[in-house]
Amino acid sequence: MSNHTGHGHHHDSNHGHDHGHGGAHGQHQGPADFDWDVMGPLLEQNAELSSEQYTEAARWVAGLPDAPKVRRVLDIGSGPGVISCLLAEVFPESEVVAVDGTPALLERTRERAQRLGLGDRVTTLHADIPDGLAELGQADLVWAGNALHHMGDQRAVLAGFAGLLNPGGTVALVEGGLQPRQLPRDLGFGRPGLEARMEAVQAEAFEEMRAVLPDTRRENEDWAALFTAVGLAPQGTRSFLLDLPAPLGEVAREHVIAEFARRRDGLRDRLDADDNAVLDRLLDPEDPAGLHRRRDTYLLMARTVHLGSRA
Repeated sequence: MSNHTGHGHHHDSNHGHDHGHGGAHGQHQGPADFDWDVMGPLLEQNAELSSEQYTEAARWVAGLPDAPKVRRVLDIGSGPGVISCLLAEVFPESEVVAVDGTPALLERTRERAQRLGLGDRVTTLHADIPDGLAELGQADLVWAGNALHHMGDQRAVLAGFAGLLNPGGTVALVEGGLQPRQLPRDLGFGRPGLEARMEAVQAEAFEEMRAVLPDTRRENEDWAALFTAVGLAPQGTRSFLLDLPAPLGEVAREHVIAEFARRRDGLRDRLDADDNAVLDRLLDPEDPAGLHRRRDTYLLMARTVHLGSRA
């Protein structure tokens, strides 16, 4: 789903979106639309690069004053399970249920949990949200990483999340934040401001995606007010920074290259010929000004987490 780039959840990247999660929504893009042998590793890599952000966010939840013990966690739109396993480590007495609409990603979750020795505590559940909410059971923490914006009626689905909580339980929404930046404004060729233009057309595509969701409705995305509207007490909002300065290490560089390739393919018809030519150069492994070789590539982004608790 988008920072909509999550957990290493989902299918987009900050309205583009990056999701390491894989799609509990199952609404605007079906599993057949993706090559999961390609997308699965990309989603995992995305989430792994952001693991410190997510760990810090989960520890914030764990440290809420008067919070009850977390015995059961629902990770909505869990994708390949990177965050599910992280949540199991931060909440060592909990069962974590990874909920997603894509069987191939749930299989990756099970493999990861076994590899990390968490196979007895991280389980998977194939479900499309919101239709499958009633199947999920009660929980002390509902973690929805870049998932809610894929729901047509966000208020109704948030109310559904609230209805899953045990007394004292918490909904954690990863929504918003800041789009990733990876390159200088002026690359030394092409028009300056490429990433800003890409972000603008991604925002247009995001609105088109939302316009065709079932039961779609506009909502003022004031998450504290929406928590209150569905009977939850707002517990605060914090943003968590991923700051990998230039020059990038090999893993982060490979991630940036893969993301630019994905975005180029998705945005080619929306960008002009000059910007497409710049993207082609950036993705050419033989071009000295390309992403494979340039030393000024970095990765900077913020993910924002909003908390609401049941009395």
